[in-house]
Formats: sequence, structure tokens, C-alpha cells
Amino acid sequence: MKTVPSDGPAAAPSRRRRGASGSAAIVVVAGAILALLVFLALFADLVSPYDPLRQNLIASLQWPSAAHWLGTDDLGRDVLSRLIHGCRIAVIAAGEATTIAILIGVPIGLFIGYRGGWWDWVVMRVVEAVVSIPGIMVAIVILALLGTGLHKAMIALGILFSTSFLRLARGVVLAEREEVYVRSARVVGASGGRILLGHILPNIAPPLIVQTTLTVGAVLLAEAGLSFIGLGVQPPDASWGTMLSTAAAFMDLHWFLAIPPGIAIILTVLSINLIGDVIRDGVGRGITVAARQDAPVASFAALADVAPSAAALPPPRPDEVLRVEGLRVTVSTADGGELPLISDLSLSISKGETLGLVGESGSGKTLTGLAILGLTSVALRTTHGSIVLNGRDLRTLPRRRIEEVRGNEVAMVFQDPTTSLNPAFTVGSQIAEVLRAKHGLSKSAAWARTVELIDRVGIPRPGERARAFPHELSGGMAQRIAIARALSCNPSLLIADEPTTALDVTVQQEILDLFRDLQAEFGMAILFVTHDLAVAADICDRISVMYAGEMVEMAEVDALFARPRHPYTRGLLSAMPHASDRKPPLPTIRGSVPRPGTWPAGCRFSNRCDFKVAACERRIPLTGTDRLVRCIRADELVLEAAQ
Repeated sequence: MKTVPSDGPAAAPSRRRRGASGSAAIVVVAGAILALLVFLALFADLVSPYDPLRQNLIASLQWPSAAHWLGTDDLGRDVLSRLIHGCRIAVIAAGEATTIAILIGVPIGLFIGYRGGWWDWVVMRVVEAVVSIPGIMVAIVILALLGTGLHKAMIALGILFSTSFLRLARGVVLAEREEVYVRSARVVGASGGRILLGHILPNIAPPLIVQTTLTVGAVLLAEAGLSFIGLGVQPPDASWGTMLSTAAAFMDLHWFLAIPPGIAIILTVLSINLIGDVIRDGVGRGITVAARQDAPVASFAALADVAPSAAALPPPRPDEVLRVEGLRVTVSTADGGELPLISDLSLSISKGETLGLVGESGSGKTLTGLAILGLTSVALRTTHGSIVLNGRDLRTLPRRRIEEVRGNEVAMVFQDPTTSLNPAFTVGSQIAEVLRAKHGLSKSAAWARTVELIDRVGIPRPGERARAFPHELSGGMAQRIAIARALSCNPSLLIADEPTTALDVTVQQEILDLFRDLQAEFGMAILFVTHDLAVAADICDRISVMYAGEMVEMAEVDALFARPRHPYTRGLLSAMPHASDRKPPLPTIRGSVPRPGTWPAGCRFSNRCDFKVAACERRIPLTGTDRLVRCIRADELVLEAAQ
């Protein structure tokens, strides 16, 4: 099979490992600086060589020496001792102000986000008034009411920074309160407080943690600024801000006085922000690799080095639209390695043909469609294989050319039209936008073509419907709009990702009939992703069965349904309600699809298969020509089924 590495199979992992090790080293350094800051704050009296308030006018403004490592200030006080005691002020300031900000902002944000109504309106108008004024001015006004001093300054900063926590908590709660798990909690009678604290708060904790790290750094800078202008820590107490204030007065005589506190502030704030970046990048990412104890698990390296299967697709036909060979999609792991999500996938689709991708959730069906379009997330990479569309390998094209291909030559219809259509714009404007961007049509010409497309997909009163917003349409109409948008540039390949799942049976059949009519009219090839075998049998010419990131069987529809050759395919067919003998219990496949990283070392279906033998412990190739199967017992199992 043809294999096209993206950057070289060995170079890319090594670069990621070097990048990961570099990031780890930065985190270690930042953590060490913060640990040192806390240590000095706790043991400042024991560590500092001198009393930070002890004056010696004879030794004033001295440069660094063996007696005074960082020199002395204008009153002869040891700069190093004052810098160490300033660590204590920094920790106290950061702790007080951040805690006050969290205690004020988070509860109010949770409450108004959950309750809404006039509570939300009044509080947000107040917050908008506060944030419209420069922060330092707000702090000065509060200090004018409270008076000067460290603790009063931290109260002022806590009130100021509480608006950030309030807006963040409110924004996240507005989204979370509409989730199904919140509605389920309401159904069982959970109180509003329990829903907020027990259900919603744990889900919004990650962004609040990131906001906390950012606030700590901002507080340190703000405290230094307030102390610098005399509104924070008051002389003769030592803080980095008062040290900078003193240094400013003697800049012409002794410029070095500004260096120690300046470096201390820079290193501390930078370390806190770096830790915040790590938390931000780590929250919600990564794949936990936990091996099953009852089955051997393939190592990442072994999975990455699997050779392409012995099976070969039929030679390319003149009318072939898409040809995928040896496709492998991976995700980067925390240790710099690569975890395969799809491996050794090959398929082809000709003009006017519909190929179905079926399998349980987690098999890699949708990811296959996204990989063909190059729409996988930044954490995923297509490392091997070729994706040839209309004679061009998409993996070799630059980004700009790929963007030209999307929409013009290949388009996609997603599962839920209510999320794939932008609720802020009319459906007609969203179709017209594609026509203007891809074909350069004028506004009037694009709108006329939009109305034609909406009429073509069977929506009555197309001119009126084109001016409707997505929420004003039924699920079936919205899906027809999504299909019209996908077909606006007459693509040669259409990827349909479970387009009928969210629809009732009657509308589902109408959509399938629409796909058939449009395919006959435009002659396009269709890659139809579904978990419903009945739908696949209705619309597909061939079916590819996927399991755990690889193809296990591919055949013509009639042949697949009449004589399945892989145990997994047989299990899927027997689990169909209309395929059973209508006597309970309905047949099921025991277990579930293993997560990436927990795949068995041999046949990936072996831990769920009733026909497992010792030979299944090794990697099983995909064999065959027109009909492909990945099972060493395929022939004898077919004979058993035929009896």
C-alpha cells in the first residue's frame, strides 16, 4: 500500500518528546521558584542575615559586597533581608486578595447564572460599570473609603478582581444549567443549592482554577503598584513595592536598588503564569491509559509499527472519487508518544456509490470522516497513509489548497443540524455565504441560488424559509437546510455523519429518499456514517464495519447481511430488533468497545468474541479483495452459520 508520512515517522515523535521535556523543565523551574518564595515567606526571620528594619546611615547606598550580598538602601538597611521579608508580604497579599475575590465573585456568579432574571440584570449592570473604569482607579476609590495599609489594600484588590470570577462563573453556569444532567437532577427533586454545589460547581472548577493562577500574578503586580504610590504597605515595613519606591527616589545615585525587587516581581509573576498555562493546557486533555487485567494490551510502540495489512483494494477505477489507503490517526500522549485512534484503514468510493461506515460508538467512524476533511483537533495527527480525492492526495496539499477543496469537492452533513447551523444568522444567509466565498457570486445571485437549493431539498415556500433562523425550523427542515448548504457547490464527495439519528422514522425516510434523489441528480459519491444497520441497508451499496479504530469487514450490502464473515458483524446483525426472533431477551454483544490504549494485543475483538482461539493473540491482517475480513476463522465461521 502507498504510505505518505507527514514529517517522517521518527522525527516527529522525537520533536514532540523534546518539546514535552522542555515544557516539563520550565514547569519544574517555575515550581521551584514558587516553592522558594513560600519557604522564604515562612522562615524569613531565620533565613534573612539582618533585621530588615535595622538602620546604619554610615553604610547607606552600598553596592553588593561580602557583608551585604545585594547592598544597602538609603538608610543602610540590608537589601537582601528586606527582599526576603518582602516574600512574606507577597504571599500574604496574594492569598488575601485572591481569597476575597473568590469568596465574593464565585457565589454571586453561580447564583445569578443559575437564577437569571432581574438578579442577573442588576448585578451585571453594576459589574459593567465597575469594569468600565480603570482597575487602579477603582482600587484607589475603595482605599479612600477604607484607608491605607496592606490588609485594606488587599480588600480593595479582592473586590476589584472579584468581577473576573463573577463573570467567569456566570458564563459557565449559563451553559451548564441547560445540560441534561442538570435537568435530570431537577427531575429527581434536587434543590437549587444542591444542584449548584453538587452538580454544576465541580464541572466549572477547572476554569476557576486557571483564573485563580492568573489572579495571583495580577494581585502581586497590583500590590507592588499600590505600595509604590504609598497606598499599600507603609514604611518602614519591607515589601517589593516600597523597595521600588525607595529605588525610584535614588535612581541617579544608586540604580542597582531597583534590580532585586524588580527581578523578584518578574520571576514570581512569570512563574505563576507559567503554572497557570500548564493547568489550562492540562485541564480536560490527555488520555488515561489503563490496561485491562484480563487481556494482553498492545504497547503504543507496537501499535505504531504495525505494517499495512496484506489486503489490497481493487485497482482504481476510472470513476473512483475517493481512495484511502493505510490511514492512521494518532493523538499525542503526556509522555511525548503517539496513541493510535485509527490504524491501517483503507476504503474506496466511486461516483454514484454510497459506502456505509457502521459500528458501535467509539469505533472511529466520525473520526474517519473528519480525518478525510482534515478537520481533526490540534491534538490529533494523520501520520500515515494517503487520502486521494479526484486523483489528488489531500495529505500532500498545503493548507490553502485544502480549504479550497472543502466545500467545492468534498462536503459534510453533521448529525445534529441545530448545532451545525449558526443560531445568530438566517439559514439562507449561511448558504449564500458559502456561494459567495467559494464561487464569488454577487449578493443577489447567491441569494437566488440559495432559494433554488432550498426548494430542491423539498422545503415549501423556500423564499420565506430562507429568511428563517434555525430555531424556527423543525428538525427535518433544519437537516434539509444542512444538506442544501453541503450541496451548494456541487461536491463530488459528500460525507454524511449520522444525518438521520435525531429524526423520527417518517422524516428519516424522507431524508434518505432525498439523499438518493440528489445522488442520482449530481452523481456524487457518499460516505454514510451510521450506527443503524437498517438505515445502512436502505441507502448503502457497500458497508464497511469498523471496530476499535480499524476495519474488520467490508462487503456488498446483500452479501454482508446474508453471510457475515466476522463475529463482530454477526453480533451487530443479531442485535437488530427486527432481526431477532421477537422472543426476549434481545441478543447483545457482551462488553463494550475498548478505549484507545486498552486494545488487546492481537485481534481487538478477541476479548468479546465467543470464537476466540490461541491464534487470535497475534495481529490479524485484513485479507481479501472485493470482500475484506479481519478474522482468521472467517471461512469456518461462515460454514457454521450456513448450517
